[in-house]
Amino acid sequence: MTKILAPSKFDVVGSFLRPVELKEAREKFKKGEISPQELKEVEDREIEKLVKKEKEAGLKIISDGEFRRSWWHFDFFWGLHGIEKYTLSEDELIHFHGETLRPEGIKVVGKISGKNHPFLEHYKFLKGFEDENTVAKQTVPSPAQLLRGVYNQIKKGNPYEDVEEFIKDVSAAYGEFFKEIYDLGCRNLQLDDCAWGSVLDPSFAERFHVDAKSIDELKEEYLKINNDAIDKAPEGLNITTHICRGNYKSHYASEGSYDSVADYVLAREKVNAFYLEYDDERSGDFKALAKVPEGKKVVLGIVTSKRAELEDKNKLIERIKEAAKYIPLENICISPQCGFASTEEGNTVTEEDQWKKIALLKEVAEEILL
Repeated sequence: MTKILAPSKFDVVGSFLRPVELKEAREKFKKGEISPQELKEVEDREIEKLVKKEKEAGLKIISDGEFRRSWWHFDFFWGLHGIEKYTLSEDELIHFHGETLRPEGIKVVGKISGKNHPFLEHYKFLKGFEDENTVAKQTVPSPAQLLRGVYNQIKKGNPYEDVEEFIKDVSAAYGEFFKEIYDLGCRNLQLDDCAWGSVLDPSFAERFHVDAKSIDELKEEYLKINNDAIDKAPEGLNITTHICRGNYKSHYASEGSYDSVADYVLAREKVNAFYLEYDDERSGDFKALAKVPEGKKVVLGIVTSKRAELEDKNKLIERIKEAAKYIPLENICISPQCGFASTEEGNTVTEEDQWKKIALLKEVAEEILL
């Protein structure tokens, strides 16, 4: 098989809209009307259909659309030893602009380990669809995302009382997962990360009650936990990252340019490529790309997954040329700004909209990037 490493010139972040059949099956499963095996059979069928469509669309990096998940991040965290599913209280609810998330979360109940994670079976099924033109990509939430989600749980009397101890165990747990999935043949792994997308928001300090010094310390902690985990990955595992500002039913959580985090994540995180949101004014300009080290690729998320309107091809090409002032054109790829369904509810677009946007990305890439 040809060695194909992410990202490709036109790519996707990972998640796709859930088909009606899958949504219905998940509802039946929640009600106890079908067994786990019956749900899996529906998931298998729908993933097979999705992969066929991905290949027909010309995608070289295939995903399972995250069809076995309810959330882009929580399902992975719930699969770690030492973490349990948790129902949020009213004052713990997570509020996006215009939407409140389902009251589900994560609770640290013991020392964290990443051995024998359920996602290994997810990957094994997807890998079976690889061929000479396509390779599977596994997406997981970043270690920094886990730190962000349980930061207020790291305190006296809890399983973790010290941030450094938490960082040590979580990076080791990710190292365990990296090794096990590598041994299954995985060579492309993507860390999805809203931690950076949150801390770059100018209102972050006010919303989360931290001062400027604390924010800088937090950025260092985010960088350390991600890099410590990446350092434990087997040589040959191609690790990329997607930085997100929130994606739930077409609503977002934060806004702001990458300028305030560029010296941390873009300049120093040990990934091989960055998938970055650049679909509207919330993302700022391209100047921060100058911080990306020589040779690393950047995937410009210049097509939105949040709205149905199809972007103008010429305007997309103009934006790519603008970005090329800060990073060489040969290191630029393009994608939607995020997945089409970071949670099982999905964004307010149709499957037809979804595939039209991917077709547009292919057309643009063929005109200016290939």
